[in-house]
Amino acid sequence: MQSPCRTEVMANKEKETCGTICLKYLLFTFNFLFWLAGGAVMAVGIWTLVEKSDYISLLSSKIYAVSAYILIVAGGIVMVTGVLGCCATFKEQRRLLRVYFVLLLCVFLLEILAGVLAYIYYQQLNKELKQNLKETMVQKYRQPEQDHVTKAVDKLQQEFKCCGSNSSSDWAESVWIRSENSQMRDSVPDSCCKSPSELCGHRNHPSNIYKVEGGCITKLENFILNHLQIIGAVGVGIACVQIVGMFFTCCLYRSLKAEPY
Repeated sequence: MQSPCRTEVMANKEKETCGTICLKYLLFTFNFLFWLAGGAVMAVGIWTLVEKSDYISLLSSKIYAVSAYILIVAGGIVMVTGVLGCCATFKEQRRLLRVYFVLLLCVFLLEILAGVLAYIYYQQLNKELKQNLKETMVQKYRQPEQDHVTKAVDKLQQEFKCCGSNSSSDWAESVWIRSENSQMRDSVPDSCCKSPSELCGHRNHPSNIYKVEGGCITKLENFILNHLQIIGAVGVGIACVQIVGMFFTCCLYRSLKAEPY
């Protein structure tokens, strides 16, 4: 016949075991979702750099690109961390759980950093574009070793159906338009035309050339602001989710620590 003390100890042991099992499955589910989230974070960063990399060359600040790179690095670490978390959870090794917690904390800080950088750049973007976009377009378009800028400007004007930084008249100050290389002294680049064709920029008329109020600055600003909102939301959102993961990890670590070897 078992003593009351022994019965109580066994009951407490059973409760601890059940609690540990519940924590293990909660943490496993979190890690699986976290691994998927890491892939999503990395995809957002890669998409920003690959699909929209042309526009980065028109920006004087590197914060926009840095934010995207941080997301890529953080996304990669998240995916590795998710796998490590699953191993640490089912092997019930406290050392692995400590490593897992540290990685979660590092990713958390990276995600917060990406979100903060996106917010800071969000505040200064308008000022930067007003100060630098016009100068970049008129000074570097069709100039030697500036093919990336030329490609970005042509893509910007065609994709957003705009012409010039503030208006099509900005091109009157262009180094290229004033140079001997300008074909028949074009008024604007051919990418300003509603139906682009060779030398179409020679006829500077509203029926032929995009005349958009605010020029390309407004279009590019709205485009980048939307992407910064995505980068910031993804970074801060995943960081908040990680707090839950760190909480589960601490609970499981304490549960395992209380158990005998």
